[in-house]
This record gives sequence, C-alpha cells and structure tokens, in this order.
Amino acid sequence: MLSYLRLAGRALLLGCLLTGAVGCAALANPVADGIPASRLPDSLRGPSREGLRPIPLTMLRQKPIEVHRVGPGDVLGIGIENVLGDRNQALPVRIDGSATPAIGFPILVQDNGTIALPFVDAVLVEGLTLNEVTERLRKAYTVDRQILVPGKERIIVTLLQARRFHILVLRQDGGTAGVPVGPTFGSASPLVGASTRGTGFPLDLPIGENDVLNALSKTGGLPGTDARNEVIIYKKNSKNPDGTDLVIRIPLRLKPGTPPPFKPEDVVLDNGDIVYLEARDSEVFYTGGLLGAGQFPLPRDLDLDVVEAITFVRGPLLNGGFGQAQFVANAVANNLGIPSPSLVTILRTTSTGKQLPIRIDLNLAMKDPRERLVIQPGDFIIMQEKPGESVFRYLTQRYVFNLFGNLVVGEDFQINVNGTIP
Repeated sequence: MLSYLRLAGRALLLGCLLTGAVGCAALANPVADGIPASRLPDSLRGPSREGLRPIPLTMLRQKPIEVHRVGPGDVLGIGIENVLGDRNQALPVRIDGSATPAIGFPILVQDNGTIALPFVDAVLVEGLTLNEVTERLRKAYTVDRQILVPGKERIIVTLLQARRFHILVLRQDGGTAGVPVGPTFGSASPLVGASTRGTGFPLDLPIGENDVLNALSKTGGLPGTDARNEVIIYKKNSKNPDGTDLVIRIPLRLKPGTPPPFKPEDVVLDNGDIVYLEARDSEVFYTGGLLGAGQFPLPRDLDLDVVEAITFVRGPLLNGGFGQAQFVANAVANNLGIPSPSLVTILRTTSTGKQLPIRIDLNLAMKDPRERLVIQPGDFIIMQEKPGESVFRYLTQRYVFNLFGNLVVGEDFQINVNGTIP
C-alpha cells in the first residue's frame, strides 16, 4: 500500500511539472501581476455614470408670452373703414385650429418694424401691443393726417399670423448598433464601430414656441441612448468676444446640486440657429481569456462593474468554469468537479497613455465592494485561473486513482470495497 501511495505522489509531481512545461495559460499568464483593485486610488477608478440626473424639461422652454408685442415678420389683420374696406364690405376672416380667429386685410410688418398703409406715412408698430397699434393708427388718420373724422373712425387690428423663426435641427441618434464580431454570448452583441444615421428637420417655429423643447418635440423628442446627453446650439446671430460663432452646449443630465451651465435665454432660438444632437461615440469594453475574445457596448447612463460585466457576457462565474456560450448537458461536473476561475485582470489605459493592469479576485469581489471595479470605456477584461485552480483542474481531469481493499474478512465471508479518486 505504501508503495502505491509513493507511486501516486510521483504521478502528481510529474503532472505538475508537465502542466508548467506545456505553458498553461494560468501559469504563464502575462498579465497576472497587477495592482489589487482594493488598493487602486480613486483617481484611477474612473468617473461614475450613475450620479447624473435629468434636468427639468421646463429649463428647455422659454417663459410663456403674456401679451404679444408686434415685431418684424408678423402679419396683422387691419380694417379701416373707407380706407381698407367700406362700411358695407365684409372683411376677410381667418379661423383655423392653430390660432385665435382674426379679421382684416393682411399687412406685413417690415424688417424696420413699420407697416405701409394708404394715405399715410409708414407707421412704426414694433414693440406695441395690438391695442397700442390701434391707437397709433387712429392718431395717424385723425391727427397726423385729417383723413378720418375724430370719434367716427372705425379701426380693427388683429393678429393674422405671428412671426416665425426658421430653425434647422440635425440629429444623429438613429444609427445602428454596429457589426458583430467574435463570440456572441446570449443577447450581448459585440460591436465594431457603431454607425450613425443623420436626419435633418427644417422648422418654422412661431414666436413663443421658438425654444429647444419645442424643437426637440417636433423632431422626435429627447435624444436616445445612442446620442450624447447634450444639445448643441450653433447661434447664427450671436458671436463670442473674439468674433467666432457662439456655440451653446446644454447638458440634459447633471449631478444633483450642480447649477446649469447655461442661461434661460440660451434655450430661445432665433432665425438661422442650428440645433445639433451628436451621436455618442461607441463606448465598449473587451474580453479575453476564459471569457472569449469579444467587444461589448457599455451602457450610457449606468455603471457596469466587473462582476456585472462578466454576467453581461455570460462568462463563467462561480459555477465550476462552465461557459454559457453554448448549450451544456450538465450544470454540474462529474466527480469533485473543478474550481471556478477567480483571477481577473483589467487592462486600463491611463490619461498618460500607459497601460495599467488591475488584479481582481472574484471570490473577494462577491463580498468586498472595493474589488468590484467599475468598467471604463476601452477596458480589457481577461479571466484566467489561478495557478492552484489550474493544477487542481488538470489533475482531476488527467488522473484517476482506483483503490481496492477488503473492508471485512470473516471465516466464511468477506466484504470488498473499491473506489475511484477523485
């Protein structure tokens, strides 16, 4: 029996030597040495995506207009008895579902803020209310020019069409997910350069509705997850102090308590302004080792730690090394089974361009939050076995020891026992 145990021990030693000689990935892991995740400084952990909250949508809308004041581009409905229309002549009436009823002959307010009417000089009406325009026309026809008899004039002023602002909205939030490459685990789709699809919308927004919120609502709503969390406005009629075009960036998500980096008047749009929704760059992480080679997208607004990332790609996680990329007949290995791979190395590129290996023990990560590092764009996640896990797996798969012996021996009978290890 002693000689048998010696033989078994020599076989185990030989197996260990052979395991190292063939270059096992666990023993020859080139990225096994790294900084433990629990000791990684906060400056290298990367920013969080979950601390941002959507801004109130009312911040994208201008204040409602209480009283309309006339400006260039407005079309006024004007009726002046014996000047624009006779006593017995019916005035044009405009009734539709988009505005209040209006009556009168259409008169356009010129770029200089005046209107042209018969028998009088140009009348300046810019900045006036409709009632104030009526009083100014009464003065023009009864005081400045004695065309109508004071007290007997009949003047009607309404708003046929409010001035409009021509806006161009460009959106890049209708692209595709990209071209799949490498092994696809479950529903996770690897990407190679997500494509973008641009769409453009010319809009004519009436005064009071010429703001960012209305521009977005008329062109598809808020940007999707394939676009950046911001709205970019290229102002046509505004310049920076150095003479360059003014560009306003309006973030749609901010940290709680952070003041917005824009003013209320910045969301008001003028003629020729361009509203741009830019596509989000493809933010991905990569896998290797026992996870298989692949490229996977990162969520835009959620943090994905290393354990969640392995779950996302359906890699082996505390299940004895079973991969879930394909159907397996048994969920539990025969005999004692094999240990679960627990060594993960994250290769992260720092701001200086250097590559930093970060070592994570999955067994500790299930209990210690400091080990559950949040994945950043461009991270490589490489899973391998620890050397002890690799040797144990190799021995249990390669070597089977049979034991024979007599359990009970009597005068007329005997009970034999035999077994297999592992």
